[in-house]
Amino acid sequence: MLIAANKAVSIDYTLTNDAGEVIDSSAGGAPLVYLQGAGNIIPGLEKALEGKAVGDELTVAVEPEDAYGEYAAELVSTLSRSMFEGVDELEVGMQFHASAPDGQMQIVTIRDLDGDDVTVDGNHPLAGQRLNFQVKIIAIRDASQEEIAHGHVHGEGGHHH
Repeated sequence: MLIAANKAVSIDYTLTNDAGEVIDSSAGGAPLVYLQGAGNIIPGLEKALEGKAVGDELTVAVEPEDAYGEYAAELVSTLSRSMFEGVDELEVGMQFHASAPDGQMQIVTIRDLDGDDVTVDGNHPLAGQRLNFQVKIIAIRDASQEEIAHGHVHGEGGHHH
């Protein structure tokens, strides 16, 4: 069986940046299980895995436009500390849900604190970076109709309701 749309795929992976630093890995844990074609993983990796079989191992470099996008300076803004009402202690690295200009919810990360000025960044932490994956395909199966309808894998290693 080959990886194709509506297949539940299990992979072992290690993600590194261009400096070779490990950003994420399934090593020592359960494989990542996703539904091919449902946008569960970044587009560049999903495209590279299409047509592969169990046991295949590959190295994939995914450019920013096929991962988390280019870094957008317009997603960085400075807000007043008073905008964080109810939060006693603000710290660099804290994340909050906020309304994006298009009305969608986005996650912003505090990048800097300077008196009453709080600089937040709405970019994904990996935006603008090439992502390097070392991947081994562990298992492939047909997804159930329910998984296809829900757009993700259920059960072991997948989403639990």
